[in-house]
Amino acid sequence: MLYLTEADVRSLLPMREAIHLVREGFKEFAAGRAQNQPRRRLILPEGSVLHSMAGSFGAYFGTKIYSTHRQHGAHFFFLLFDAPTAAPLAMMEANYLGQIRTGAASGYATDLLAAPEASILGVIGTGFQAESQIEAVRAVRPIHEVRVWGRDAARRQRFAEKINAAAAITAEEAVRGAHVIITATNARDPVLASDWIAPGTHINAVGSNVANRRELPADLIARAGLIAADSVEQAHIEAGDLIVAGDWSRVVELRDIPRGHQPDRITIFKSVGLGLEDVACGGWVYEKALQQGLGHRMTYS
Repeated sequence: MLYLTEADVRSLLPMREAIHLVREGFKEFAAGRAQNQPRRRLILPEGSVLHSMAGSFGAYFGTKIYSTHRQHGAHFFFLLFDAPTAAPLAMMEANYLGQIRTGAASGYATDLLAAPEASILGVIGTGFQAESQIEAVRAVRPIHEVRVWGRDAARRQRFAEKINAAAAITAEEAVRGAHVIITATNARDPVLASDWIAPGTHINAVGSNVANRRELPADLIARAGLIAADSVEQAHIEAGDLIVAGDWSRVVELRDIPRGHQPDRITIFKSVGLGLEDVACGGWVYEKALQQGLGHRMTYS
């Protein structure tokens, strides 16, 4: 059994490959040859939470298990198994795995739904997930202008400099006129207004995967011509943006959407993150680690 560190995973999983892997994972999901199990949470009185999510893809199945505490941080691990034999193959530190596969899913959705010539990206959020979201959109569209906003002005400026973007003074300035928008925050209430968003805009909303948190207002959800969810089943449990809005009539599975920009309609990708995505990327990381001799062997009996 192979043990891989965050540094190993980071060195082995480039964004463009992750987007390809996620795309293939959703194709197999649509064909009924891949599986996803929605996230489960065990919540303790002390404030600690244990999260688990699983999936299968190709020759592998696996589960990501992680613990979180608001004051003490988070710890992520991914376990990979061989599908034909159920043999354990690898354990990976999975913070970066989760970051890049979440970005890759948005990259895939953007490639399906955003205008081919989209060149302006507006971002609300300056944290860990925002960086990989921007990298993914840049991988699939000819972005020449990125505007970012976050509540902390100093952090906003540092983040903008790090990713070669402009630091916006307000959230509205960041997103008004953008062709693609990313919301990657831990906000409980909407971080943008519907009247800032023009028809033809594509939005990736990735910050909330809890039923009582949302980044998008209900009137923006109502204006959207199409809303893609990586899993509608899981979205019914976790996607506060959609649960609060209460209208599921235009929500479809990402796996079922054909490529095609809709210039007269707003499109939204509501990401909650799937175990399937972890397996698709984790299996590839494992194979590359074997080829390159990375990782540490663990004795298993």
